Amino acid sequence: MKTNDKHNERIAKMTFTSVYPHYVTKVEKKGRTLAELHEVIKWLTGYAEKELQFCIDNKVTFAVFFENAQLNPNAQFIKGVICGYRIEEIDNILTKQVRYLDKLVDELAKGRKMDKILRQA
Repeated sequence: MKTNDKHNERIAKMTFTSVYPHYVTKVEKKGRTLAELHEVIKWLTGYAEKELQFCIDNKVTFAVFFENAQLNPNAQFIKGVICGYRIEEIDNILTKQVRYLDKLVDELAKGRKMDKILRQA
C-alpha cells in the first residue's frame, strides 16, 4: 500500500507529544515499562532522556523529531505491516521512520524480547 502526499503531510505535522501517551498506554497495558519504551525510542532515534523530554515538552512535530534524530543504521531491518502499511514499501522517508517507531512500540507491547526488537544478534 502506497502512502499519498496528504497522508505524508498529515504525519509530518503531527506532534510527537500527541502520540507519545498512546505509546505509553499501549506498552504499560501489556505489562511493559516506560523504561523499555524509552530504550526502544533511544535505540531508533539516539535521543537521551533529556532530549526526548524536550521533544515532548516543546510539542515538536514528527518532521522535527526525526530531522534531529540519529537514526539507528539497523532500522532498515525493521520490516512488516503496521497501520495497514508494509514498511518496506513506504517511499516517503519520514512516514517510513514514523512507522518504524510504531512497529517497535507494537513489538514491545506484544511481548517480543528486547534483543529482537532492537535488532541485535
